[in-house]
Parts: sequence; structure tokens; C-alpha cells
Amino acid sequence: MQQEPDFWRIQIGEGTQTPSAQPGCGCTVMGADAVVAIGSDTMGRGSEELGRALLKSFLYALAQLETPPRTLLFFNGGAHWTVEGSPALEDLRDLESRGTEILTCGTCLDFYGLKEKLAVGSVTNMYRIAEILTQADRLVNL
Repeated sequence: MQQEPDFWRIQIGEGTQTPSAQPGCGCTVMGADAVVAIGSDTMGRGSEELGRALLKSFLYALAQLETPPRTLLFFNGGAHWTVEGSPALEDLRDLESRGTEILTCGTCLDFYGLKEKLAVGSVTNMYRIAEILTQADRLVNL
């Protein structure tokens, strides 16, 4: 391994180098086959206020990646991020326009009374969520 100013290079075989971050931004390469599962309205445990700020920042960071994730799955409390009034709608719409599939659990939207307020992506069910999660090459579970 060789460290350069903005990223690491890992030599896998003779002459093959794979950057582990995008030069200049310090962002990890997510990969076109990555799936991000968001099952809460916060990121991490502890302060809910901090957790919401962290998750908003994470969604912003995803939108800045050169290669965004293939799919974002929102379920349980995570469903709040895809509806009217969400502080991350601009970033989610940007991701969607760049090809990221954004899916929100319909049962979850119903439970929270949010189905009519979905503002980005589309409604899905647990069968599709299970299929995506079990077939993902890379999975980020929040």
C-alpha cells in the first residue's frame, strides 16, 4: 500500500492500482452496485438531534460521490427522509437524477401516516426489500 495526499493506492496485481477514495474530495468510492439501507431517522446512537444531523450529512456526502450507490432503501423511521419536509430532499433528488433507485417501505409510510407525502423515489414492499438486501454486492446498513 502507498499513501498519497488524498487517497490510498492498493496494488492488487502487477501494475494494477485501485484508488480507495476520490482524489480531492476524500470520499470513499461507494460503487455502482452498493445498496444503502436506512432503517432509522437517525445515524448512530446517543443524541437524536446529533443523529439526525449526521444522517443528513451522510446523505449529502452520498450525493457528492462520483459513483453513487445503486439503491437507497428507507424503512421504519428512515421513511421520514423521503417525504415532504425532509431536510435531505434536494440531495435525494440529485441522487435519483443520477440513477440511484430510492425505495421506501409502503407499510412504514402507512404506519407513520406519510404515504400521501412521499416526495422522492417510489413505494416498495418487504419482498422487494428482501430481494435487494440479499442480492447486494455491497451493503451499508444504518
